[in-house]
Amino acid sequence: MASSTHNYLNHEKGLWSWLTTLDHKRIGIMYMITVLLFFAIGGTFAMLLRTELIAPGETIFGAQLYNQAMTFHGAIMVFMVIIPGIPAFIGNFILPLHIGAKDVAFPRLNLLSWYCLIVGAAITFVSLIYHGSDTGWTFYTPYSIETDNGTTWVVLGAFVMGFSSILTGVNFVTTVHKLRCKGMTFFRMPLMVWGLYSTAILQILATPVLGITLLLLAAERILGVGIFDPKLGGDPVLFQHFFWFYSHPAVYIMILPAMGIISELITAFSRKTIFGYRAIAFSSIGIAAVSFFVWGHHMFVSGQSELAGVIFSLLTMLVGVPTAIKTFNWVATLYKGSVQFQSPMLYALGFLFLFTIGGVTGIMLATIGMDVHFHDTYFVVAHFHYVMVGGTLMAIMGGIYYWFPKMFGKMYNELAAQLSFLFIFIGFNVTFFPQFVLGAMGMPRRYFDYLPIYEPLNKISTFGAYMIGFGFLIGLYVIIDGLLKGPKASDNPWGAKTLEWQTASPPPHENFLTEPEVTAGPYEYR
Repeated sequence: MASSTHNYLNHEKGLWSWLTTLDHKRIGIMYMITVLLFFAIGGTFAMLLRTELIAPGETIFGAQLYNQAMTFHGAIMVFMVIIPGIPAFIGNFILPLHIGAKDVAFPRLNLLSWYCLIVGAAITFVSLIYHGSDTGWTFYTPYSIETDNGTTWVVLGAFVMGFSSILTGVNFVTTVHKLRCKGMTFFRMPLMVWGLYSTAILQILATPVLGITLLLLAAERILGVGIFDPKLGGDPVLFQHFFWFYSHPAVYIMILPAMGIISELITAFSRKTIFGYRAIAFSSIGIAAVSFFVWGHHMFVSGQSELAGVIFSLLTMLVGVPTAIKTFNWVATLYKGSVQFQSPMLYALGFLFLFTIGGVTGIMLATIGMDVHFHDTYFVVAHFHYVMVGGTLMAIMGGIYYWFPKMFGKMYNELAAQLSFLFIFIGFNVTFFPQFVLGAMGMPRRYFDYLPIYEPLNKISTFGAYMIGFGFLIGLYVIIDGLLKGPKASDNPWGAKTLEWQTASPPPHENFLTEPEVTAGPYEYR
């Protein structure tokens, strides 16, 4: 298809046209810039934490500043990077193109969701003026009620950012149901759409619980109501129930769209129809459904009954079933495929390796006897990062490189992109695999100091963190170099089959010059 002279990049020019745009593609690009900026800030805090932990004793700052850096690293990465990263950024850009729509169902709500993220982040950073926050990103009571710092601002900022997530979810569900093009049945949708649709359900149903919880916490701090304060008849453990009822589904808000990206990458770079399409699609819905019933595995040591512990343990293990269905179907797709090892595919394979380790260790932590031993140790830190960083961020990087030609109409330096992957992948394992060992040895998390016996593995972990940081700097160079000097991309440089590759690169303002009609599945390679 000939490239349109009226694509979304040059349709209107000037900053104001971007800040007031209703085009889902431009809003997706604004989310991309925002998320990458927040990722740089959150990553800087991570580097400071690892630098402090390179040796016992005080290295670059004391316990108080360490706790504040840890809180901001966690809050930024969870609420500003990983949760909005794929749905709001990649999903905003790709979802309408995937189903042959001109835009999302509610373009003004779409723009409002971006402003909610910006305003919520600004409120969060106001807390720095009031001595930051040192509660950790989970804001556990009763300490988060009593501490005299800027915790209220962080909590209110996260509350506002929750509206961004809810509005995005409402938009995506409506778009999928109402704006599919002619012939686009549910079982002709790309698996990325299934992942975003499942995620949107979680965003709509789970996020309000977090919003109410954070609002109650703010009211507790400002007005002195006694919801969580035991001195006033409240229950601090109730906060954990409310928080994790949202925050465990939030893990799948982060990972389900990542799994959607992996499905797209594996089938595109295997040149093969994906194995078990319906099983992968239904497993997304299954993961979303089960995720609402597993929050109690975060609370095995919080005093809940033995019966509740056993039930939550079994339900948590049940999540492994639909997850394994996806993994085995991805491997079956790779089998005898014409696999091409471009950088997006490298990130997909890296995802398979790292997320499998995260998943297996998750089953270990679902076992009550093991969780009691590993609870609040570095084993949990390693598990969480193998799932979140090894899963979601690997998928984000793979998705950026995969859809970069479609977004900007340019190609990037493939060799530099592969080099970036190598540093990130190797550095990640050097950073976090030793933390499994540290956790098994008993090193507690959230501490700014540790016993000398843990020093060798902490040095290795910190060295790996520097490798990750260097790898992401190379990745940033790849993106900027591609934008400035990248050669012009063809409409379909990967030879993929889904709808977005059947229009111009970058797409015209209205996405398609003629309304598409779908007559077959999304992955008809052979």
